[in-house]
Amino acid sequence: MPNMFLDKFRGLVPKHLDREWTEDDAIASPILDAELTRYDFDVPLVLREFLHCLGNSELMEIYNFFWDPDELEVDGGYLLFLEDEEETTYWGFRVQDLDVPDPIVWRRNPNGRWHSEEGTFSEFVFDMFEWVFEEDEDE
Repeated sequence: MPNMFLDKFRGLVPKHLDREWTEDDAIASPILDAELTRYDFDVPLVLREFLHCLGNSELMEIYNFFWDPDELEVDGGYLLFLEDEEETTYWGFRVQDLDVPDPIVWRRNPNGRWHSEEGTFSEFVFDMFEWVFEEDEDE
């Protein structure tokens, strides 16, 4: 598996948590692979690498909640991976885009309509954490 985003995802820990990334933040590859191979759908490379690097870190539950590898599901043609704290807004990938290494993220609003976030997962994640931690600094 190519490592397209590992270093960038690891870099989120020192940037936003003011400590070094450690193996404790990660889900070991064999464990992650065992979780993800049980699905009958592909999990995009970028989400695999994100979960591998940060699946046990506090970043998984800051502001919104990233789903653990065993919680991923396809609903209405989208692979869901993130929800807000009220469980009314969800983010996912279109099923037809799951073979793309870094697919566009879509958001389902409480009204059930899907809208493109107009950015890939990696762009979305870095922007989201930048926004969340910038907001925290303003308080």
